[in-house]
Amino acid sequence: MSRKNIVTGYSTYAEKSGPANKQGRLRYTLHLIKINAGCYGLLAPFLILFSIFIIIPVCISLPIGFTNFNMVEFPKFVGLSNFYTLFLNDDVFMIAVKKTLVFAVFTGPFSYVLSFFIAWLINEMHPKLKTFFTFVFYAPSMTPSVYIIWQLFLSGDSYGFINSILLDLGFINSPTQWLTDTKYILGVVIIVQLWISMGAGFLAIRAGFQNIDKSMYEAGAIEGIKNRWQELFLITVPSMGPQLLFAAVMQISAAFTVGAVGQALVGLPSTDYAAHTIMNHATDYGTIRYEMGYACAICFILFAVMLLANKLITWLLGKYLD
Repeated sequence: MSRKNIVTGYSTYAEKSGPANKQGRLRYTLHLIKINAGCYGLLAPFLILFSIFIIIPVCISLPIGFTNFNMVEFPKFVGLSNFYTLFLNDDVFMIAVKKTLVFAVFTGPFSYVLSFFIAWLINEMHPKLKTFFTFVFYAPSMTPSVYIIWQLFLSGDSYGFINSILLDLGFINSPTQWLTDTKYILGVVIIVQLWISMGAGFLAIRAGFQNIDKSMYEAGAIEGIKNRWQELFLITVPSMGPQLLFAAVMQISAAFTVGAVGQALVGLPSTDYAAHTIMNHATDYGTIRYEMGYACAICFILFAVMLLANKLITWLLGKYLD
């Protein structure tokens, strides 16, 4: 069988050679790995690090979640005690669940739609402007100093940029405590999170716009598509299934694991737990109290919720992957 037939996919191989059992499929997989050894070699460093720092910790978190582990003594098995305490006796955890859901609603679907429409608008610009605005929107997601900038803007004294402007204009008589007043904390953290949410998902959508075959728009015009909105929903969106799915998964992960922004801006814990998320709760028990068994139980619950959300998104966007 020729190399061309092999790399075109499993269906071609199955039709030619008929690996109808597991042994045949295994041989086919090993053959693909052999002929693509160079690609796997390039992926190896990432896969090794990903396995060490992501896959293995996630797999270990479940058994540790059933123990009492303080990082010094050997873990002691406590059964479902951590999960029982988590749902029935931990009032702060329930607050964290509510705050996380609020974050997930605003920084998940809203950020996803915002990323899509900004990428769409950028795609309509001149090539040089495309590069510039793509960098402008993506840069905050990879710049740690973003928190310092927002702290300067939201400082609770008269030297904070926002307070200074509002005082000069006469809208307020005294500085507003943006980062300590419970009336503002949650809104401020959500705004900052939205501002830095244009990350890998945003770039994937931008790439998706670039890869659409222009002849499809010409065919659409012949078929009766009259404006850009019809092009968007009848041609563009169906042509970007993989990119939309990837962006959705990234936004879900970011929405449910939000916590670093609040921790950097308003501290851990925030005033009256106004911006306390599940990730903050896990960080509190894992890195401050060193109750690793309880922290792993929290992380496992969060992982299970994220997995279900990703399954739901895959089901909703699956029709665009055909």
